[in-house]
Amino acid sequence: MARDSSARGPRASATVPMGPWTVPGPARASVTGPLPGADAPGSAGRPVVWLLAGYPLWWALGMGQFAYWLFAVPMAAELVRRHRTAGLRVPPGFWLWALFLVWSLLGLLLVPLDMPGTVPGSGGYGGALLRVVNYLVLTVLLLYVGNLTERELPARAVVSALSVLCLATIAGGYLGMAAPRFEFTAPLEYLLPPGLASDAYMQALVHPASAQVMDIFGYDSARPKAPWEYTNIWGYMLSLLLVWLVVGWVVQGTGWIRWGASAAAALAVVPAVYSLNRALWAGLALSLAYGAALALRRGRAVLVGTCAAAAVAALLVLAASPLADVVRARADTPHSDDGRAATNAAAVEAADLSPVMGWGTTRESQGSPDSIAVGPTSECPGCGQHVIGNAGQLWMTLITTGWVGAALSTGFFAWVAWRYRSTASPVGQGALLTVLLLFWYMFFYVALMSPLAVTMVAVALLWRDGEPGLRRRGAARTRGGLR
Repeated sequence: MARDSSARGPRASATVPMGPWTVPGPARASVTGPLPGADAPGSAGRPVVWLLAGYPLWWALGMGQFAYWLFAVPMAAELVRRHRTAGLRVPPGFWLWALFLVWSLLGLLLVPLDMPGTVPGSGGYGGALLRVVNYLVLTVLLLYVGNLTERELPARAVVSALSVLCLATIAGGYLGMAAPRFEFTAPLEYLLPPGLASDAYMQALVHPASAQVMDIFGYDSARPKAPWEYTNIWGYMLSLLLVWLVVGWVVQGTGWIRWGASAAAALAVVPAVYSLNRALWAGLALSLAYGAALALRRGRAVLVGTCAAAAVAALLVLAASPLADVVRARADTPHSDDGRAATNAAAVEAADLSPVMGWGTTRESQGSPDSIAVGPTSECPGCGQHVIGNAGQLWMTLITTGWVGAALSTGFFAWVAWRYRSTASPVGQGALLTVLLLFWYMFFYVALMSPLAVTMVAVALLWRDGEPGLRRRGAARTRGGLR
């Protein structure tokens, strides 16, 4: 917030570019201490840093994704203040995302309808409202990061916060491997009504646990998930956050920070393998290919060759380690492939039945891929009635908002990626990769809430990095008298 300095003389101000207009803006001072390798954000930018770097604490308190709701309050208040004083900027193609929000809201009208081939009454308002609120919170996060100046929220501070979160995710992976049964009752759980706190989905959100113990190979296997809700989300987040660890502390880092971050990235391979997330493995390979392509485009063929030789040597070492047995066993055990294929096909069918608006929320399928008569029993509570749309962001968007809503959502991110495809800075290239990874993981993992939050932050950083006028705003404030 701007501080009244009239008692100490004239207020220092600067001319802030706002597209074709200019408005006076008060100077701000930075008072908080920086993360390693980061510039100190101003007071306006602190909620983003506290949200991201402090997420393991919010997880331990049982807040999890609800922390985004909490921090969205001061962010929204700041956006309202800026709208009244100077107006707000929006990223290119934002009209697509705005229409998607409208589609999601209108879809609430369709929630009471029964979809053919699904369990009657299986589409409730609880999940639908939660989803819409999450989209609105993500919109606040996007506009907040995008409208702050480099002085108020340095990109390096955001990158460092994401790097800290990456280290916490890697540590959570090892915790899941070492203590797969570790869990505890979070403070927030004590505040919830017993009926709500015991709900399976709510338990995943508010009850901290180190791993998901699942029968994949005919025996219990611990799949790391801390500090996230599910092991698939853990894998998605690890893939995204490794990008920022490399950008912030390997590419732009120096000394012990660079070497420590490189070691941490290498150590992440072990829990990544034990997570049994095949989409994660492919996503990491795609990220490496993206990095190699960038290096080749810059004429660094020697560097690419050296890294490729090192990667081959690392693969040979891994092939001789117990990790290779885990990879082979997972490749030979498809496990959930049939169920995923069935629910994904059902999501497409749902979009075909209601192509414009979808069905407002997810539904439970009748029976199983083998028989319509199959359903949950006391011996097999997970048999049949699988949730349509929970196998990937694309499939969830198809059933909830139809083909039109899915086109609006993916179209927004495609627009941004195309607009800034030629970005040259390390932060811009990391942000572009983060956005592009959405188009891979949307077939396998649901992006709400944290993966899509990181993607929105990447969109904002890409937008700020790609618009010279946004970068000049921080410099203009400094020239206007900031001390």
